[in-house]
Amino acid sequence: MKLVRWISAMIVKVLARLLLRVKIEGVENIPRTGSVILATNHVNFIDAPLLYVLLPREATALTKVETWDNPLLGWVATSWHAIPIHRGELDLQAFRSARNVLKQGKVLGIALEGTRSHHGHLLRGRPGAVLLALHAPEALIVPMAIYGHEHYEQDWKRLRRTPVNIVYGQGFHLKPVKGQVTHEIRQKITDEIMMQIAALLPQQNRGVYSDLASATEDYLEFPPGATSNVRRAMERSAMPGEGKSA
Repeated sequence: MKLVRWISAMIVKVLARLLLRVKIEGVENIPRTGSVILATNHVNFIDAPLLYVLLPREATALTKVETWDNPLLGWVATSWHAIPIHRGELDLQAFRSARNVLKQGKVLGIALEGTRSHHGHLLRGRPGAVLLALHAPEALIVPMAIYGHEHYEQDWKRLRRTPVNIVYGQGFHLKPVKGQVTHEIRQKITDEIMMQIAALLPQQNRGVYSDLASATEDYLEFPPGATSNVRRAMERSAMPGEGKSA
């Protein structure tokens, strides 16, 4: 399986050089050790391979179980230690596997929208993954935004490389929740995390999280001296000539 992982990673890197123009920002926000939840948006099929091969650390991710319906894709996903998950239901096996990854001090990628948007505008996050984060208080949650490749088909038809922008934001932890963790609380936490992702995106890609001024951070705790991604984005947008991008 290590050989399959290496070969597939090399193929992705070669294709990325040929077909994409990748720009990465904020990689210093990913700690080199310790458990990390990489909370990301999900645009299309290009996202996942880049997550696996461009991070400075080895990572795995929750991946829809339908991926294994294709023997070749399933083989590759297994070599990357992807965790199959049944979307739209409480998948306890996936939960346990993901929790074990974090206990081992590794990086776990989670797309909080739960599905591809295709158009690149944020969909409302689903609250299921928050339970995992609450059960892994040691994990640093690092927001990740990926954008620019929404119209890759048009670019490739015209033999043009597609721009892909990857931005890693300032990480944070979740504060302990007192009392029962209701669906409403999980959704609120999810929305707060999604706002941190939105802050890393251009205004036109923020979708349902376009109003950064409405963001709350009641359940987020940033490291001492760190600044919220939302606050940074709002400060930049207030500067002359800066209102159009994150």
